[in-house]
Amino acid sequence: MGISVYRFIQLLRLKRASYQLVFNKNIKIIDIALNSGFENHESFSRAFKKNFKQTPSQFRNKPEWKPWHEKYNLIKYKGNNIMQIDIVDFKETKIAVLEHRGDPELLNDSVQKFIEWRKESGLSPVNSSNSYGLVYDDPNNTEPDRFRFDICGSVVSEIPDNANNILNKTIPGGRCAVLRHTGSHDLMHSKIYDLYGKWLPESKEELRDFSMFFHYINLLPEVAENELLTDIYLPLK
Repeated sequence: MGISVYRFIQLLRLKRASYQLVFNKNIKIIDIALNSGFENHESFSRAFKKNFKQTPSQFRNKPEWKPWHEKYNLIKYKGNNIMQIDIVDFKETKIAVLEHRGDPELLNDSVQKFIEWRKESGLSPVNSSNSYGLVYDDPNNTEPDRFRFDICGSVVSEIPDNANNILNKTIPGGRCAVLRHTGSHDLMHSKIYDLYGKWLPESKEELRDFSMFFHYINLLPEVAENELLTDIYLPLK
């Protein structure tokens, strides 16, 4: 991993704190600091600015995600690639969608906009609707300006035209291979590669003409990163 255990734990705490600052703006910064294991606002602010070149208040108001990602790209996680694949019949689901197009390191800016729309509109409540991601490109093998990812929330009916560029789409029903991932989203790529490169050829299954998608069972910062649950769906014929 290349860093001390203390440093690793501090970065994990700051990572969750970063999400709380941006996505849970009703939580006071002092409460985020204390919940992250810091003694006071000042020590939290010093550590945050030292790592991300922004104070917590600056990051909350206008987060600079690119240097933030650079910090965490230096950490090499170890994942568990044990796979338990289930074949399920996924039910057709209407979704509200914000299309992210461009640098994957700026994806959280789009996520923030989509969460704000969900809260303001009430049409896809975070607490009572499912959260999905439609995957079109591998960020590790795609030029940043060509990267595509849809941020989605389930809806019961089509949403009206709006100024937020939120679109109506549908995840079609049908057979899917599903693999549950536990832990950091940064580790999902290895399971996706195994799903495509190992399981699919051995299973003799054929892909359906629809993108892979994620179902986020829970999300940061409501749970710790190691408690994240994500179902990876691969549509099959």
